[in-house]
Amino acid sequence: MVRHGESTANALNQYTGWNNVGLTQEGVVQAHVAAKKLQGFEFEHVHTSVLKRAILTAYIIQDDLNLNYVPITKSWRLNERHYGALRGQNKDATRREFGVEQVHLWRRSFYAVPPKLDHADPNVGPYKYYDARIMPLAESLYDAYQRIVPYYVDQVAPRLLDGKDQLIVAHGSTIRALIKYIEAISDQDIDGVEVANGTPLIYEFDKKLNILNSNRQSK
Repeated sequence: MVRHGESTANALNQYTGWNNVGLTQEGVVQAHVAAKKLQGFEFEHVHTSVLKRAILTAYIIQDDLNLNYVPITKSWRLNERHYGALRGQNKDATRREFGVEQVHLWRRSFYAVPPKLDHADPNVGPYKYYDARIMPLAESLYDAYQRIVPYYVDQVAPRLLDGKDQLIVAHGSTIRALIKYIEAISDQDIDGVEVANGTPLIYEFDKKLNILNSNRQSK
C-alpha cells in the first residue's frame, strides 16, 4: 500500500478530503522513490481512488516498474475520508479557531466527525455513475472504514488468496483504515497510526491472509 505523493493541499497544510488536487513536484519525486522501493514487486492488479493525486502516483509507479499493462481499478470507495466543512481550510487556522484538542480528535480519532457541509456535492465527474447517496456531508474514520473495508474484502483479498500480489495506491485515512482492519488494531490505538506520503507499506500473508511479515513500524 502506498499513500500518494505530496499534494498541493499537503504543501499548503490544508484539509483535502474529496477535493481533487494534483501532486507537487516533491510529490512526483516521492512517487518515483516509492517505485524504486518496490523494485522486484510484480503486482498483478492496481487499486486506487478516483482522485488524481492517487491516480497520478499509481501511474508513475506502474511506469517506472514497466508494469503499465497491469489492470487498474479506480473506486470512490478508496477515496480519502471526507473532511466536510473543513476541506480547503488551513489546519493551523482551525487549531486556532476550534482548539488543538478538538482538531486532533477530528483528524486522528476513529469516531469523531468534522463539521458537516450544508449540502452534499453534486455527483458529477467521477461520481456521475453512482447513486447520489454516496456523496457525504463529512466522514469520521469509522465512516470511511465502512466503505473501504468492503472493497478490500471483495476486490483485494480474493486476489491475494489466489496468490496474486496487489498494489493499493490511496490516501492517509484510506490506508489507516486498511491497516486497522488487516492488523486488527483497536478503535483507540488507531489514533497513533501515521502514514507518510510515498512510503510503501508491504505485507506478506499466509494462505489464510494472516500476516507473516510487514515493514510497518508500529508504535
